[in-house]
Parts: sequence; structure tokens; C-alpha cells
Amino acid sequence: MSAQPVARRRRHALWITTVVAVLAVAAGAMLLWVPSRYLPWDTAPFPDVDRTALTTTQAQIVDLLETEHTAQRPGTFYSDGVREPWCANFVSWIMREAGDPLSNPHSGSWRIPGVYTLREYYESEGRYEPIGNGYRPKTGDVVLYDNEFRLGQHTNFVVTVDGDTATTVGGNERGKIRVHHLDWQSDRAVIGFGRLD
Repeated sequence: MSAQPVARRRRHALWITTVVAVLAVAAGAMLLWVPSRYLPWDTAPFPDVDRTALTTTQAQIVDLLETEHTAQRPGTFYSDGVREPWCANFVSWIMREAGDPLSNPHSGSWRIPGVYTLREYYESEGRYEPIGNGYRPKTGDVVLYDNEFRLGQHTNFVVTVDGDTATTVGGNERGKIRVHHLDWQSDRAVIGFGRLD
């Protein structure tokens, strides 16, 4: 056997090893770059929430979130049958069912299908708290996310708060209703909160 084919096979094996190593590093970097709410395996069980310390509306929101987390209905259930990204529809539906409906600033409907419009609603109500102003979220507040370099706009609910970490529940997180832990001080996708009151 000549030295030329052996050298070619070694170069080919080295090239394949290099490509596999680069892909592995890229996949690892992607996991650091993508917020945990979008990873299929990163979800927590629904938290145990002491409802005695909550207002009636906060308790209703937590009850509804727990029920819907268990039910895992499709997104169209929360959006009047419309097939679209449904995280804001989920927020709108929960608020309506809790007896504190939102009002779309463009149509007057209870349903606000987009995160940008959801932010407009909270701003128009004087209930928008931008990140960095010192506001500490409470149960029933809505987290608003926007990061064009990650996965765009998103929204979910604050269920509990412990220090600088909130437990959140949201719809359309990998197509499901999921529970996550959020450090709002370090997650650069968080732009603010819609206050419940």
C-alpha cells in the first residue's frame, strides 16, 4: 500500500474529527445562548404556592396556571382557534378567566395576541415596569421578553419570587405550558414587567 492513500485517509479522518469538534462546541454554545424556557428538557414541576398570602386575583391566576399546566391544551384553545404564537394569548386568556381581563389597545378585545401590543397595553395603563428601575415582581405579574439575537419576544407569568429569582409559568414554551426559574437581573432578554395592579 502506498503512502499517498494512507496520508489521504489520515487527512480525511482529521477533517471529520475537526468538524465534529466544531459542531460539538457550537451546540454547547447554543445551549448557553438559548434561554432555558426554550430547552425541551428544562422545565420544573408546578411550585407549591401558599395562596393564603395572595390577593383573590393572584390566587385565581395561580389556580388557573396550575390547572392549565396540568391540562396542557393546544395553543389554539387560548387564541379563539387561531394558529399563531400563543404566549400572549395565554396571558390574555388567564387574565380573562381570573376576572381581570386585558383590553387590546387596537381592537378592545380581551385577547392581545402579540407581546409588543401586550407591552403597549401595560404602558397605556401605567402598569409597565422596565427592567432596571428597581421594581421587584410579584405573583400575577407578567414578564415581558425581547431579544432579537435570541428567540425574539415572549411573555409569561410570575408565580413566586425568592430573592432575585422568580418561578414563571408560560404558554408556547416549546409548544407547551411550562414552569421555569428566572433570574431577571441576569437574563438580558427580560425588558420589563406588566404589573397585576
